[in-house]
Amino acid sequence: MAMSSVQLSPPRSRSVGSLLLMGLAYLLLVLTAVSMIFPFYWMAATSLKTEARVFAFPPEWIPSPAILDNYIYIFTELPFGLYVYNSLKVSMLWTLGVVLSSSLAAYAFARIRFRGRDALFMITLAALMIPGQITMIPLYVVMTRIGWVDTQLPLIVPAYFGSAFGIFLLRQYFMTIPQELNDAAKIDGCSHFGIYWRIMLPLAKAVLATLALLAFMGSWNDLLGPIIYLYDGDLFTLPLALTRFRGQYYTQWAYMMSGATVSLVPILLVFLFTQQYFVRGVVLSGLKG
Repeated sequence: MAMSSVQLSPPRSRSVGSLLLMGLAYLLLVLTAVSMIFPFYWMAATSLKTEARVFAFPPEWIPSPAILDNYIYIFTELPFGLYVYNSLKVSMLWTLGVVLSSSLAAYAFARIRFRGRDALFMITLAALMIPGQITMIPLYVVMTRIGWVDTQLPLIVPAYFGSAFGIFLLRQYFMTIPQELNDAAKIDGCSHFGIYWRIMLPLAKAVLATLALLAFMGSWNDLLGPIIYLYDGDLFTLPLALTRFRGQYYTQWAYMMSGATVSLVPILLVFLFTQQYFVRGVVLSGLKG
């Protein structure tokens, strides 16, 4: 008996309309990327120009010649290395405080049953609706009375009392972790802190990395806090130090762009180290079906 041959039809090619739509989408993405990258390129390019060439017309898109005198000036004539150290110290301690305190509070709200837990969590969420400008004056009064003004403590210590956003973010993630992991750990004699440290935190690396990145960026770019609490120049952070290049009648743009370029480097490094957790989906594991 002869076998009937089956003729396969060729795959349907994409229509011209879908290809045009995809091309327009890619063009829009490229234009958006260029519009976001261009300010950073202009900042870096300006840092390699002399002050007289910053506003030259027509504009110099590529510095010719590119000079490093601006970077040499800010690190030799100014204590710019001290400003970088101050910003790193404040931002790293702030990030550590936010991650530790928020994760502890989030674990308590997610896994420990106690009276008034839900009401307390709602109060914590309500703190997200309060603008920071409302608490600015009362917080300054408190810092003045305990003698912390003109120190870096007001820029570090409040992080160790928890972040409402961080608590909410981590608590919502901890709620997705199977309760069976906790029950098995309790049977093995693990305490709440042991469950938090050995089970919850390792499974929450992606969320912790996201929170750490956001906290570091917020502290690193903070200008209002240092303006309010810091008077001694040796305590200045980078955002506050950059204001020294701006006078009442004249702004030293080349020096300011050099300092801004330097201040961008730590943010890029932190993102490079955390991007694998920041962009990767969180996959729950630990239970076998």
